[in-house]
Amino acid sequence: MPTTSHTKHPKKPPIPGPSSRILTRLSVRESVLLASLSAACLAVLFQILVRHEDDVAAPLVASAAFSGLAFALSYALIRWLGREFMRVGFKGRDMGKGREQGSVEIPETMGAVSAVVYLLVIIVFIPFPFYKDIVAATSGGGNRDFVVEVKHVETGRFLHRFPHSKLASYLSAILSLQSVVLLGVGDDLFDIRWRHKILIPAFASIPMLIVYFVDFGVTKVVIPTPLQPYFGELFDLGYLYYLYMASISIFCPNSINILAGINGIEVSQSIIIALLILFNDLLYIRPHLLSTLSYLPTLFSTASTSETAASPHQRPPLHPRAAFLPRHEMPSTSPHLFSLYLVLPFLGVSLALLQHNKYPARVFVGDTYCYFAGMVFAVVAILAHFSKTLLLLLIPQIFNFVYSAPQILGFVPCPRHRLPYFEERSGKMEASWVRWGGALAKDEEISNNGGTTETKNKSNGHAVQGQNGSATATTPSPNSSSAPPTLPKYRTLPSHKRKSLNSLIQSALRLLAHLHLLQIEETTRPTISANTAANTTSDADKKGKQSKKEITACTNLTLLNLLLVLLGPTHERTLAWMVSLLQFLCGMAGLWVRHRLAGLVFDRDNL
Repeated sequence: MPTTSHTKHPKKPPIPGPSSRILTRLSVRESVLLASLSAACLAVLFQILVRHEDDVAAPLVASAAFSGLAFALSYALIRWLGREFMRVGFKGRDMGKGREQGSVEIPETMGAVSAVVYLLVIIVFIPFPFYKDIVAATSGGGNRDFVVEVKHVETGRFLHRFPHSKLASYLSAILSLQSVVLLGVGDDLFDIRWRHKILIPAFASIPMLIVYFVDFGVTKVVIPTPLQPYFGELFDLGYLYYLYMASISIFCPNSINILAGINGIEVSQSIIIALLILFNDLLYIRPHLLSTLSYLPTLFSTASTSETAASPHQRPPLHPRAAFLPRHEMPSTSPHLFSLYLVLPFLGVSLALLQHNKYPARVFVGDTYCYFAGMVFAVVAILAHFSKTLLLLLIPQIFNFVYSAPQILGFVPCPRHRLPYFEERSGKMEASWVRWGGALAKDEEISNNGGTTETKNKSNGHAVQGQNGSATATTPSPNSSSAPPTLPKYRTLPSHKRKSLNSLIQSALRLLAHLHLLQIEETTRPTISANTAANTTSDADKKGKQSKKEITACTNLTLLNLLLVLLGPTHERTLAWMVSLLQFLCGMAGLWVRHRLAGLVFDRDNL
């Protein structure tokens, strides 16, 4: 009688099942934590309002409190509105998972929820950074013992003291962000082709550029010290500088969108960039930070309101190094405070979104979040005047764009989806390929460039995201019994799109393959057709007609696929962590170059 073995084999940790990936309500623990965080933030804001603080630390503390509220509200709304988004059609399947885990539908375009919460928070925050200026403009320069007659206030006696330019910059930032969120939602609704949507952020940047032109208008750049004898100390770019800023506004949102394809990657890279911007801002406002740290213990003190509301000229400094700051700020202080006011709430909503989008994703962020996140970076960099520093923080995005340029510009065939391939047997991600020549395997995808994705024997759904977004699939037909579509390792172009590459492009691909930055497949083909060779009368001519190798496939040109080429098959969570670590290390290296090496070629800090 045969016996069965009861030996236990080690199993891979399973991916959470479909039911665990769909959450529509908060747990008791989450409710308590979010309620506690909201109560603490509201208490801080209430104390600031009651005490009528006009200290420089008060707006920064208020911004941090609003960031906590933004996290709590965004976290709860993402959970509550997921089912409603699916009801109206914002849903999809994760094509980077296996058949079982990829069969569950999860909400899409949830980045729009975080974007709307962010906009509401920074609108409500407007009175806090301008409180001391409102006091100075309407009640005697901040001295509450000085009484101004009503008629003088109504006629605007002190309104010239109000910083209208700062308010205009803040409002233009809000208007640009609102515009890009609306355009992003339109892209998620209508799935605009990437050739057309690449210029979407340019329209959203118009309000910001107009305010920059009216209130600031500086178009000069500092020339490096070794070149100053030839070009002078400053060089005026004129309207080319506005073209440069518009290019920044276009690049930042699209760079976040291009570096996508696995769970959590869009949000995690945005959070790291925001943290690097935050760190850079703190380097410029260190005395303000010391003042803020000294201000916090006094916020809930028992001192009377009249004592704490004394004029800043009469109040002793909160910190020895902060004595000169309230009225004599450095030129770089105000722009970087402006940056902090926009970055802190962004971190709040993004951290809440990451909790739902990290592996295994329970929601998809959509193109709206990519545009929104990139535009936040562009707005703070342009209006706070550190756009060159921002480029140093976007080194992985710049590399990914340059590396992807041959496919984006059409020199190398580009399939609709370039995300890595998920191998079900190992549970790991592998580099995906694009094939434009050779024989077509039965299980390979036939992908029209920019059109509907179809797979042989797997045509129950179609892709709804662009080639640069998260790969999702719409709901298959209710009458269909087949499994949902999955992306194969090779994405093969249809016959009418398949053509040979020119020799220069093939040489460049071979060079990248030699440097281990790419994998290629080559096919040996004769230089003449079989009919021509049969009609050749001379044996010498036949020997002279030799075959040649031609590249017919290569790995897709994205940073994610490059890492998989270099490291081999990798788990999706590990790959996301590696990209995040790479983003952090490159950003810190960029800040080191900015604050250490820049002094070797520039004689001043030009932000």
